[in-house]
Amino acid sequence: MSDQAGLRVVVQEAPFDFGVEAERFAAGRTDLGAVVTFTGVVRDVAGGLEGMEIEHYPGMTEKALTKIASEAQARWSLGEVLVIHRYGKMAAGERIMMVATASAHRQHAFEAAEYLMDYLKSRAPFWKKESAGGDQSWVAAKDEDEAALDRW
Repeated sequence: MSDQAGLRVVVQEAPFDFGVEAERFAAGRTDLGAVVTFTGVVRDVAGGLEGMEIEHYPGMTEKALTKIASEAQARWSLGEVLVIHRYGKMAAGERIMMVATASAHRQHAFEAAEYLMDYLKSRAPFWKKESAGGDQSWVAAKDEDEAALDRW
């Protein structure tokens, strides 16, 4: 877990409470006029998903997420940044991750949140394996996810 001034990155196995995290994010900051939150969930696209398992390298993952969150904080003049990402086994509908950004103006908060989400989807050092019908398969990177990150 990283907890720098105005920046918090957490990689954890346990579920997180979105309401609690959203409520405490940027609490008491009267200088910030915009807060954007996003939560990703395990999606059962084709039906029959038994679950997803996410793996990572402790230490390396936190360092990579902290670096990109810090870059976003500087680029968009964010007062606060939060990135939570889970690992381990999860069922369809469970929360995987949360991004929250806060800035003086909404455009900066929205753009920074999108940037972080695009990074998490395409470049963050996590490996996802889906289980369905008794089979397991690694989730491959998608061209559209890479294209989304390219715009930044």
